[in-house]
Amino acid sequence: MQLSFGFMTENHLKLLVVGSGGREHALVWKLKQSPRVEKIYCAPGNGGISAIADCAPIAADDVEALADFAQTEKIDLTIVGPERPLTLGLVDRFAERGLAAFGPSKAAAELEGSKIFAKQFMQRHAIPTAGFEVYDAYAEAVNHVNESHIDFPLVIKADGLAAGKGVIMASTPAEAQTALRQMMGEKIFGEAGRRVVIEECLTGEETSFMVFSDGEFVQPLAAARDYKRIYDDDQGPNTGGMGAFSDDDLLSRATRKLILDRIVYPTIHGMAAEGRPYKGVLYVGLMLTSAGPKVLEFNARLGDPETQVVLPRLESDLLPVLEAVTNETLFKTELQWSRKAALSVVLASAGYPGPYEKDRLVTGVDMAEEEDNVVVFHSGTRRESDRYYTNGGRVLAVTALGNDLSAAIIKSYEAVNKIHFDGMHCRRDIGARGLRRIRMPDSIHD
Repeated sequence: MQLSFGFMTENHLKLLVVGSGGREHALVWKLKQSPRVEKIYCAPGNGGISAIADCAPIAADDVEALADFAQTEKIDLTIVGPERPLTLGLVDRFAERGLAAFGPSKAAAELEGSKIFAKQFMQRHAIPTAGFEVYDAYAEAVNHVNESHIDFPLVIKADGLAAGKGVIMASTPAEAQTALRQMMGEKIFGEAGRRVVIEECLTGEETSFMVFSDGEFVQPLAAARDYKRIYDDDQGPNTGGMGAFSDDDLLSRATRKLILDRIVYPTIHGMAAEGRPYKGVLYVGLMLTSAGPKVLEFNARLGDPETQVVLPRLESDLLPVLEAVTNETLFKTELQWSRKAALSVVLASAGYPGPYEKDRLVTGVDMAEEEDNVVVFHSGTRRESDRYYTNGGRVLAVTALGNDLSAAIIKSYEAVNKIHFDGMHCRRDIGARGLRRIRMPDSIHD
């Protein structure tokens, strides 16, 4: 059932943003710039968000409590940040109660909720991706990686949600066996690793390509590139993301058209044909290979930390496009983007992505934000009076705009150097890869 909500021309709107990370801080920050917004709530929010919005102590995956809150407070539109409430059916439940929510349905969000569904969907619709096999049993998976004809490295993915950490690259059969034992035997990712995808390892440059979709039409966002590994030079385990950058040179017009024609539109049309119309943000994690762009993964929401570099480049009001997606009128919208580059550096707690300590005093945020075109998005903080304390693995994302990528890098790291908390860790090479770009073959460029 499709609902049409009557907020298209109304002012003084009340919004609810669901989530507690840097992505949600960036959403609240951007939406507060809309002249039509009267009040923004965030559930549960974080220390930084609490300084610019009213935070409600409701867990992001407590669907019924969120619906009750939206009904009681007469929320005009709820924007869902993280993936879990989407895969739990928050948008469906809100629709049942006559409440407007931005994001895909539970059925559509399975593109992120199940790696197996996503890979088999791409296979059905001839969407370019890595070759793969699916395994339900540990012994069969181990036998597969031990076969003599298997080429290494290969990639092992937990089927379900694992907070961005359920992907392990194995360079040898021994490493692959260890990864399978951890996922399927030791359950380090819980039930997410009960089934796995084993796929070929693609080579090239990774890029994040996000679009708004109302189920039929799409509006692309600025492209971004994130850094998943914890240490410089892409060393160490995967994280939720240690930084990102966005500029106009990431993708040529020809490559953008390829991505839209061969990946995005077939995905949107394929989901509609399978009775899962896709409304919300479709995130396509890409590898730009010598054979063209191929899909690494789908996400059913804005990326984190990509949102922290994309939204600062958006010159248009964000609210109308969210409404257009919800009301299926996306063809009427047009987005304007800054030509400036944006770069964000994530500051993490010592030990992340493993165990880490909390409650470390954070200083220097105000000094960092004194610079023009610098904004610090909070990912894992809590606020007491006028002080911030660490409350998560990824603590802050320091974002800067510059006339080009080099200027954005310098400005962001200058701001990073003004911030301190005990055990603070960050990568020092965010954006460096962008300064020595590997372009795709001329045949798919302008």
